[in-house]
Amino acid sequence: MRIMKLKIAFVTMILLMMAMTLPFASADTLQKSDFSMGSFAKSIDYYDYVRDYASANNITLPSGFSNYHANTYVVYVNTSGVQVLYAGLENVTHNGSAYLNIPMQSIIMHYKTVNESQDVIAESTFLMLMAFQESPSSSFPGSPTINDTLYASFSLGYDLTSLNATVPALNSQTELIPLTHSEDNLSWSWGMSYSNMTALWWETYIDPSNPHYDSGFPVALSVYDELSFTYNLTIDPTAHTATLTENHVIGRMRDLFIGESPLLWVHYNSTGTYGLLGRKLGNSTIYDFIQNNGIEMSVINYQTLVMATHQTYSTTASGENATQTETPVSNSSIATYSDDGEKIFNADFGTKQNYELYNYTADPTETTYQTYQAVTRTANAADFADNTLFDYQTTLARLLPLVVAHMYPSLYARAQATISDLSKANYFYITSYPEYSGYKIVHDPTFTAYIASPQTTPTSTPASTPAPSIGFIIAIVIVAAIVIAALATITMSRRKNKR
Repeated sequence: MRIMKLKIAFVTMILLMMAMTLPFASADTLQKSDFSMGSFAKSIDYYDYVRDYASANNITLPSGFSNYHANTYVVYVNTSGVQVLYAGLENVTHNGSAYLNIPMQSIIMHYKTVNESQDVIAESTFLMLMAFQESPSSSFPGSPTINDTLYASFSLGYDLTSLNATVPALNSQTELIPLTHSEDNLSWSWGMSYSNMTALWWETYIDPSNPHYDSGFPVALSVYDELSFTYNLTIDPTAHTATLTENHVIGRMRDLFIGESPLLWVHYNSTGTYGLLGRKLGNSTIYDFIQNNGIEMSVINYQTLVMATHQTYSTTASGENATQTETPVSNSSIATYSDDGEKIFNADFGTKQNYELYNYTADPTETTYQTYQAVTRTANAADFADNTLFDYQTTLARLLPLVVAHMYPSLYARAQATISDLSKANYFYITSYPEYSGYKIVHDPTFTAYIASPQTTPTSTPASTPAPSIGFIIAIVIVAAIVIAALATITMSRRKNKR
């Protein structure tokens, strides 16, 4: 059974919910001098950082940009010859009229390679959750493919109080996990958790010749307990490695709204099936619905690596080009090399091939779990790079090269040309969870950078910082403004099916 689309009246209700005004958290400031510190963790308005940068470099921004804000949790670790910058988006707003919680997680790492002659900027970004229903012709069982029915799960923060009495008040919030470290500064941890996440599902297509999504209105709306990310950085001076382990938690799905007919909207939760006015329609729960319809869950990520004077390329364990192929890597890894053959980075999926699934129906306390094998594969970058749906998640990521200008200025130009362009990613990879049913998932892939002999003191930031091109800054700021405005006013004119 294929999930049917929600009807116009439900979308109108969603638009009304989007007008909710929530308090914008007070933000600290980010200065150039901060990047000479050994570490820091602060919540900033990233668009303030952009505005300050533009002012310092005599760049004129579009009028009205002062009304845009992006509250962002920023963590910086600068030790042992490695600089790591984490940016986790808390929310975005235009003049306080609507606050949108959009899960975006990016890591930027700078380091020198083992032979100490080459500088590397590595960027890893969480793009989105993707639910999918497999077709009989699926080329990768347990993983979303071009022949499957795909749903981009785009999370936003809504208050659902006015929806109906059967739905609890849900204000999506973020919890910042503090930065901690060991006494020898070789182990670090931090993170962010989004709670009560409301996600709209759009049917999307990963045909490289026509990547797009049905932009008229979402096919479903769901609520997750949480979406959490924790990071552990471990530096090993003897092995010449800096290893980042990312643990992510996809909380159980609590509520799911489906349009069964023009006049019948159905709400599934853990106790049964309800109409939007609260009348119970049946005993089929949200978990029954997801299991009976064969809905599985996956996570989409991409990885980019740039060097000052060399090109990079990434290969699977079997030697295939990771950028342009669809190859299983569940029990192996993806290695990245400089064009002179030096290995500079490794994404290892075999270190924890299994994921934990917490069956809420069997154990409402979610203290026990079963393990299942995750399915991880590379994806053709063209399947995702040109899909305009991802403008929502990647707008802030396009501004991240400005941080590189302060972390390591000589690599700014390369980062500007690469990090801000999804089509230039070294590879996309999809991690899927075939056993799902809407329950809580815990999993953690591992990333390793191959570094020069670690230093014992923080690496100071070079003094000269090149100003970015005016065109780049203005173009990205305009895109940011358009995206936020579009998110706050998703109009009915977008009902045209792009399929």
